[in-house]
Amino acid sequence: MNILITGAAGFIGSNLAETLLADGHSVTAFDNFDPYYHPQIKEKNIRQALQHEKYRLFREDITDKQAVNRVFESSRFDVVVHLAAKAGVRPSIADPTGYYHTNITGTLNILEACRHSGVTRLVYASSSSVYGNNKKVPFSETDNVDFPVSPYAATKKANELMVYNYHHLFGLHAFGLRFFTVYGRRGRPDMSVYKFTRLIDQGKQVPVYGEGKPKRDFTYIDDILQGIRAAIDKVSGYEVFNLGESHTITVNRLVELIEQALGKKAEKIFLPMQPGDVMETYADISKAQKLLGYQPTTPIEEGVGKFVEWYRGNG
Repeated sequence: MNILITGAAGFIGSNLAETLLADGHSVTAFDNFDPYYHPQIKEKNIRQALQHEKYRLFREDITDKQAVNRVFESSRFDVVVHLAAKAGVRPSIADPTGYYHTNITGTLNILEACRHSGVTRLVYASSSSVYGNNKKVPFSETDNVDFPVSPYAATKKANELMVYNYHHLFGLHAFGLRFFTVYGRRGRPDMSVYKFTRLIDQGKQVPVYGEGKPKRDFTYIDDILQGIRAAIDKVSGYEVFNLGESHTITVNRLVELIEQALGKKAEKIFLPMQPGDVMETYADISKAQKLLGYQPTTPIEEGVGKFVEWYRGNG
């Protein structure tokens, strides 16, 4: 297939591009190299893919409608995988305007380009953040998600509604993937596994919010890639899926696992919960298992070891 990936130089996008190229697909990469974290990290992410004859890169922004149209006019795409977004809960509280512009206007530009170019299949990134402070666990796709607790979460809920509208009006086949705390090689430096690893390794204080009691469903990158590839192959109609490990640990336990993998002790500083944070994320993955054949295979104990091994050579 000929596949367009937005956000293709980021954590998940760059890993996905290499996986799809290895599967024999052609990949068109779309990324604006946003300075949310150092663009040089993203340049390094795509270094290997750039050598591949079936890989093309467009350094463009999804909020630029003309640029989006140029990319869609450059080729006929079988599937679009829309990962580009401003990410992160806490930064969205400081910059709601920027998050709404990129995540909502940018997604609208992608949807319009799909509509007018005849692309009929879309796989897009949603987030576990849409569940807010959901009291029922594990989180199921049938749960009410009308109460987001951050601008980021609100934009992801809005994306799901927008995509459904294009499915209803224009016949767009679309699968939305609610990712649960993805980690692994090339992870975002601001996310907990990478951030804690770096700080512990450097002997610096580790800020632990909520006294380390919040629970997270950490999902290893290879398991997420398995889910995305299945969604690409099977996308039909409109569905939303949880992609998680379906296993939770506390933040304190995460710190312990990283300490063990590094062979160093953490100097923890306990801080109160931050605005927009939730106490627990926990994915019910039964729908993805049934319809996508999704089956995560990397428990957090193993995944942290793999990440630290990668970090030692690349961090």
